[in-house]
Amino acid sequence: VITRPEMEIGRYHWMYRSSRPHRYHHVPAVRVNVSPLGIQGCFECCIKCLGGVPYASLVATILCFSGVALFCGCGHVALTGTVSILEQHFSTTASDHALLSEVIQLMQYVIYGIASFFFLYGIILLAEGFYTTSAVKELHGEFKTTACGRCISGMFVFLTYVLGVAWLGVFGFSAVPVFMFYNIWSTCEVIKSLQTNVTVPGDQICVDIRQYGIIPWNAVPGKACGPILENICNTNEFYMSYHLFIVACAGAGATVIALIHFLMILSSNWAYLKDASKMQAYQDIKAKEEQELQDIQSRSKEQLNSYT
Repeated sequence: VITRPEMEIGRYHWMYRSSRPHRYHHVPAVRVNVSPLGIQGCFECCIKCLGGVPYASLVATILCFSGVALFCGCGHVALTGTVSILEQHFSTTASDHALLSEVIQLMQYVIYGIASFFFLYGIILLAEGFYTTSAVKELHGEFKTTACGRCISGMFVFLTYVLGVAWLGVFGFSAVPVFMFYNIWSTCEVIKSLQTNVTVPGDQICVDIRQYGIIPWNAVPGKACGPILENICNTNEFYMSYHLFIVACAGAGATVIALIHFLMILSSNWAYLKDASKMQAYQDIKAKEEQELQDIQSRSKEQLNSYT
């Protein structure tokens, strides 16, 4: 004869055990390069480490470093050559180009600061890319996002946007000396082409630097004409400065592209952190509900055991 307590126990097992979903435990596959002690092989560790590298941030960092290095290095040497050309051929009086010399010297110091700042900023953005990529999550386990971390990521987005706009201005400003040197070079080419034409003398073709506003109108001589201008174009200072300004302008353009690349990466990382925070809150609520359900089941067991 089945007693009433036995019937209650049978009903409890039928309600809770049969209704509980089956849990399948994942059995890891046996790999050849894993030792019996559970230590991973060298090849698997290398593949795992390579999977944690944020390649997009790495490419943007290399492009940013290359662009800033080209702009700062070539721009510094080109400015020195420009001062030498002005002192020798367009402004023989030191007082006429004293202000220009001070401005160029100040710009060279600014170049030192730009190089130092972007070296540190590029490393910081690369580190931020390492710590926000999903591959790092797989390497080091689950991580918890905080409001401070999301605020820092948003701050990097805003700062990179401001720097990108500023470098657009730098890129446009670096094209000005390229335009000036190109005009001088094209004028020299015109003088060379007119050497066979007797009707048009080359002495009438001149380049006046004073019209660009870099030296005052009372500077002597202020302009160069004919063979003198052709000799200026054949000097090493002009040749080097012209090509270095072109490379510096290209470096500024590469830096703008790198900052735009960084901006896209940072925006993606910020969205990833935002989604991770929502998923974290959902998992916390789910874990709390599961814990409450387990507490209810444990209390039910205790009540049933005390009844039996």
